[in-house]
Amino acid sequence: MSALIHDELCRVLIVDDELLIRQGIKHYINWEEEGFQIVGEASNGKEALALIASTDPHIIITDIVMPIIDGEELTRVVKEEYPQIEVIILSSFGEFDYVRSTFQCGVVDYILKPKLDGKILLEVLKKASNRIPHFQLTKKQSDSHLSIEKMIYKLISGYEVNYVPEQIAEIFPYKSYYLLGIPSEHQSTTNEMGHYITNKQKKLEMLLSSNLSKTNYYSFKPDKNLIVFLFNIDKSERSNLVAHVKKLAETERGTTFILTKEFSSLEEIETAYNKMLVEMLQYKFYFPDQLFITHENLPQPIPKCEGFNLDWFTSEFKRENFDSALKYLEEHVLTLSTCYTTDIYEFKSFFNNIIFNITILLSNMEYEIEELDKAKYTYLRAIDESENASEVLIHWNKFLVNAKHHITSCKSKAGNPNINKLMQYIANHYAEPITLTEVAKHFHFNPSYLSNYFTTHNKESFTEYLNKIRIEEASKLLKQNTAAISEIGSMVGYSDHSYFCKVFKKTMGISPSQYRRKQQLK
Repeated sequence: MSALIHDELCRVLIVDDELLIRQGIKHYINWEEEGFQIVGEASNGKEALALIASTDPHIIITDIVMPIIDGEELTRVVKEEYPQIEVIILSSFGEFDYVRSTFQCGVVDYILKPKLDGKILLEVLKKASNRIPHFQLTKKQSDSHLSIEKMIYKLISGYEVNYVPEQIAEIFPYKSYYLLGIPSEHQSTTNEMGHYITNKQKKLEMLLSSNLSKTNYYSFKPDKNLIVFLFNIDKSERSNLVAHVKKLAETERGTTFILTKEFSSLEEIETAYNKMLVEMLQYKFYFPDQLFITHENLPQPIPKCEGFNLDWFTSEFKRENFDSALKYLEEHVLTLSTCYTTDIYEFKSFFNNIIFNITILLSNMEYEIEELDKAKYTYLRAIDESENASEVLIHWNKFLVNAKHHITSCKSKAGNPNINKLMQYIANHYAEPITLTEVAKHFHFNPSYLSNYFTTHNKESFTEYLNKIRIEEASKLLKQNTAAISEIGSMVGYSDHSYFCKVFKKTMGISPSQYRRKQQLK
């Protein structure tokens, strides 16, 4: 297997506390045509030292007078810790004493800012590059890395690109193409084209360059959160490619790999990227634990989710037919959570809209929901910030438990405002390690009095009621969530796994694992 071969660019880091100076330097010359690449920029020496490890520059262009760590100190540290890096100094007329001290550290040259222009900058850059052992400075040719990069970005953006088919055939000689997307949250820097580079990308290139023949690849980064590999392979290598990426996914835990279907020509890369890869990227939201996603290993056929009948739901709710309305809602949620092609924004919006609808309906029906109405913003924010569908369902179910018990308490305990508040508090805090003593303290009750008061007005003890709420919630999570049973116990407030299993079996008649298996068989 081979990556596209290209000449190495001389990497340059710009350090100046004036943004306009940095921007000006970036536009003085056509960097790549002259064989250079800006890999990062910093506003002081401290930022520059932090960037060196990730950008690995050959040359640093630095101002002398800067806050925190100035250019003189930066030069000294760089030459002590990174003697292979060449340094060019920028200065004003009155700063020559500082400049002279940097020459003792081995800087290449200095440039006076008032005289800075493209010609002078290029001359000093070439002077610096000539001091780098074994570094060949070459201009890019038409079939270079840069031209391929520009071509791919134009193609995926929908532009027509003129190229010589024979030259492309030399680079991409095989009949089959695939895109491999790797979502990445690692910090990236931008090159002078405004595109993103990352050490993760380099690591993946090395890992993918073994064990495959009749395969070429090209990697690019369309945005800071996505690495993409364009594979051009012989059809016979497809199974090897899948096996190799699957193995890589197992070793790179925490990284998701998404492989598109085959396409047969470079002209199809726009469709492959925008229709296949971008759509498949959202599947990670629904399958957060699946490290390698292909069309073949997705559930088939694709589940279909019928539209939610909000008018019927509202009508039932207004009549206080809560059992039928909420049963219909829960069945819809269960189906919706399996429809992995649903747009993520649309998925979250459904829950946000229902939360608003339920609170508005209850308010219009003159239920006392002041606390529930305030709490809804916590649920809405948590849903918006959820990174996967399972997290959304956890926050949604917390709201639903809260709403259900609020309805129950308002309906049957209208004459007992204290019980109403107790129910609300338990609905809001059941997932926390709450105790009768803590609740009594919160409401300024004596614990013994609260215990008797609760049992008298609720026909259940505080502990029995709390366990019932927790086990009801655990039952839903066992149906809808793929988390470990011990984690689910923790989610609903049990720190002791064995105690959770004991209470669950006592309440439901079977153990949590038996309950989950039974639900999976339905």
